[in-house]
Amino acid sequence: MEFDINTVRGLITAVLLICFLGMVRWAYSSKRKQDFSEAAALPLADDETASQPEEKP
Repeated sequence: MEFDINTVRGLITAVLLICFLGMVRWAYSSKRKQDFSEAAALPLADDETASQPEEKP
């Protein structure tokens, strides 16, 4: 089998497609749902340190 630039490009494309599909599967897995739900709620959470006045020595 002769390897030319197009064969290499095809192999790289296949590897990147497999990596992309793996990341999509990881992101949408049920194990990650809780972590992503918590991360999505972070902008809406109250910042406890900002609401308290700073103490001056």
